[in-house]
Amino acid sequence: MPAPIRLRELIRTIRTARTQAEEREMIQKECAAIRSSFREEDNTYRCRNVAKLLYMHMLGYPAHFGQLECLKLIASQKFTDKRIGYLGAMLLLDERQDVHLLMTNCIKNDLNHSTQYVQGLALCTLGCMGSSEMCRDLAGEVEKLLKTSNSYLRKKAALCAVHVIRKVPELMEMFLPATKNLLSEKNHGVLHTSVVLLTEMCERSPDMLSHFRKLVPQLVRILKNLIMSGYSPEHDVSGISDPFLQVRILRLLRILGKGDDDSSEAMNDILAQVATNTETSKNVGNAILYETVLTIMDIKSESGLRVLAINILGRFLLNNDKNIRYVALTSLLKTVQTDHNAVQRHRSTIVDCLKDLDVSIKRRAMELSFALVNGNNIRGMMKELLYFLDSCDPEFKADCASGIFLAAEKYAPSKRWHIDTIMRVLTTAGSYVRDDSVPNLIQLITNSVEMHAYTVQRLYKALLDDISQQPLVQVASWCIGEYGDLLVSGQCEEEEPIQVTEDEVLDVLEGLLVSNLSTPVTRGYSLTAIMKLSTRFSSVNRIKKVVSIYGSSIDVELQQRAVEYNALFKKYDHMRPALLERMPIMEKTATNGPAEIVQTNGETESTILDTKHLPSITQPASQANDLLDLLGGNDVVPVIQTTVPTKPASAGGELLDLLGDLSLTGGPTPTPAPSVPMSQPPFLLDGLTSQPLFNDIAAGIPPMTAYNKNGLKIEFTFERSNPNPNIAVITIHATNSTEVDMTEFVFQAAVPKTFQLQLLSPSSNVVPALNQGSVTQVIRVLNPQKQQLRMRIKLTYTHKGSPVQDLAEVNNFPPQSWQSLPWGCMGSSGIFLTQSRVDGMKTDDDDDDDYSDNDEEKSQISQYISLHYFARLSFSSFGLLGWVDFVSLAWIDCLLHQSPFVICKGGGGRPQ
Repeated sequence: MPAPIRLRELIRTIRTARTQAEEREMIQKECAAIRSSFREEDNTYRCRNVAKLLYMHMLGYPAHFGQLECLKLIASQKFTDKRIGYLGAMLLLDERQDVHLLMTNCIKNDLNHSTQYVQGLALCTLGCMGSSEMCRDLAGEVEKLLKTSNSYLRKKAALCAVHVIRKVPELMEMFLPATKNLLSEKNHGVLHTSVVLLTEMCERSPDMLSHFRKLVPQLVRILKNLIMSGYSPEHDVSGISDPFLQVRILRLLRILGKGDDDSSEAMNDILAQVATNTETSKNVGNAILYETVLTIMDIKSESGLRVLAINILGRFLLNNDKNIRYVALTSLLKTVQTDHNAVQRHRSTIVDCLKDLDVSIKRRAMELSFALVNGNNIRGMMKELLYFLDSCDPEFKADCASGIFLAAEKYAPSKRWHIDTIMRVLTTAGSYVRDDSVPNLIQLITNSVEMHAYTVQRLYKALLDDISQQPLVQVASWCIGEYGDLLVSGQCEEEEPIQVTEDEVLDVLEGLLVSNLSTPVTRGYSLTAIMKLSTRFSSVNRIKKVVSIYGSSIDVELQQRAVEYNALFKKYDHMRPALLERMPIMEKTATNGPAEIVQTNGETESTILDTKHLPSITQPASQANDLLDLLGGNDVVPVIQTTVPTKPASAGGELLDLLGDLSLTGGPTPTPAPSVPMSQPPFLLDGLTSQPLFNDIAAGIPPMTAYNKNGLKIEFTFERSNPNPNIAVITIHATNSTEVDMTEFVFQAAVPKTFQLQLLSPSSNVVPALNQGSVTQVIRVLNPQKQQLRMRIKLTYTHKGSPVQDLAEVNNFPPQSWQSLPWGCMGSSGIFLTQSRVDGMKTDDDDDDDYSDNDEEKSQISQYISLHYFARLSFSSFGLLGWVDFVSLAWIDCLLHQSPFVICKGGGGRPQ
């Protein structure tokens, strides 16, 4: 058989290939020749063939058929064969293949070989691809070589020991005696690998970390010698002595000094010397300085040293290298919270980075700029950030606008400045702002009573200039509807008032309704604004015509609003001025949970949930069906997940009197308690009130433990609804006795079909460890047939990084908790009338004498529902509560005409 071609000739031949197909043809032809040679057990050219095979493997072609040939070369006595064999083993084998176990004996023999280069090959291979089994078998030989006097073998043995520790951490103590003398070695290669070994051991074992802290003075001495030593051609890189060893020592010092006062004190001086004596003109010096900065920031260093480190990062920001500038911005962003004043000194340089062409640098500079904003520099920083918002790419606008909103809300020097800033953002990047920016700005404007005329005039001007920014248009529409009379009267004192007529204002709002740029939400704002102007302008007839036109709109939401506004004009015109009067002043108070809105008129308090900060508890329909399957199939109904409802404010004295005198029971009107401004309906319109209908803890109903497993305990306490004592209210208390918090906690429940169940939002989704707190959640149960209460619960949470899910059934409820339950309830998504007749509001389970059947009561019911509907509409339509589902006025007609009524999905309704 002719001799195979050499590796050099094969490389030259492959490089002459003009196409990929031609190259594949050459490779396949050569692979066929190599396979034939392997089958014939050709020992003469085995080394050459494996070398060619490794080159093909580097090109991406399969070479697995040469694995056994590599083992044969390793077993050879020739050094050239061993070298190619070990190289092939490192490239073609790994611990996932059993073939590598056949090498163990060969590597053990070579570790004890008389030639250091053969020993070096074995150490390199074991350190590269040794499995845990091989490491256990050969750790003793590695430890022996670690103690040898040969520097060549010691540095390779140290790196091999690092791999052994990573694979088998329990063998770490075996190498502890040998590591004590490694740092006294003068050879830089041994010093470098020994520092790597010490770093690995300290990172993996707290005991080793404490043990090696006594080596800090020795490491400081080595680093000082490197800095002070003269020129050494063997170790010099761009004028710096062995920068690789310096970086490794600095990393080890960072680990040793973190959280330890004595170690940090011992290395303060040397860190200052490195920071001041290292040359910054070359990238090598910048690498050492960066590691020095990281070490200073991680250990308990002196304040002056930390300022020096931040100044080094400030100099990095002036470097022409983009990578260095990015590293500096990232490091400053990590340290700005702990050393805010020191970072503030470089504010101008950081702001200049906003103009950089590199998008990653711009993003880091933007994030750092927002972190530097405070009450002293808010005006200057906002000026720069608004300029950046004008010119930045679209990908930055959303984050930049959100950051400006948050900073302005926190540090605004005045309300006018706050309003001007947010309006500037809406004008510049209105399409990119978050969804909650509109209600937040509306709330800000509402609270700034003295700025109403100025704000509505500014927004009206902005609306004339541009209607493409939908959030700006929505805010402007709301303000014009709310304060249109101030706009027309020209009462603005902050700037020169403009002369606007009522018809011009209505022309602008009508233009928004027909504009192709307007979204359905914007049209809803505009139509509601026009409706509110009917109580502020004299052009009522024109407004009636506009509203009636959209009663046949193809947009269902707009059509429903128009129909209901028409009904307000025709049937309830006497209530219109009070329902559409101005919104009350509201103040936002910061809480640990959802944001609260407290009315300052002293009448009511409402809670508005910020869904961004709430735990994700609402389950999709598919998950609800899965829960039904888990809980037993057809005999249960799912929980009605609701958010905390809100209660509208009283709009005026007439409405307050109407609510105070109304009752749905048909009997005498109960006298309200002094602390309650108005009486509440018996659970029929429960979704329209934020005040709990349960106040008094039920006497005589003992609490019960529903679940106690894996450290999680669920307890039920019982209350009675007020003013309906037949409503069972259960409060769950979840506690955690383990040492780790339970996160992403979700409680779900299901009951048989004869019950109705409503589950309110939990207080938190984290159950604190060691019983240091609890998660509470309220359940309300309707039991029309007064059967024994049964419940199945599903618990989902994350504990120690692992998701946990469990099911349980609760059947041992106290009899007092399920007896005498009410006849109906209402959730956030619809009205439930359990086996009831609309005629007279009677139920199959109630006596006929309990409810009167007369026109007067029906009229009261109609007025009550109409009032609550429009009172809630006056809040939700104008952006404070978002778009909500409404109860259609068609239900009122059904009440008056004694016809059945079907609640449609989404809260609307239709007569049957």
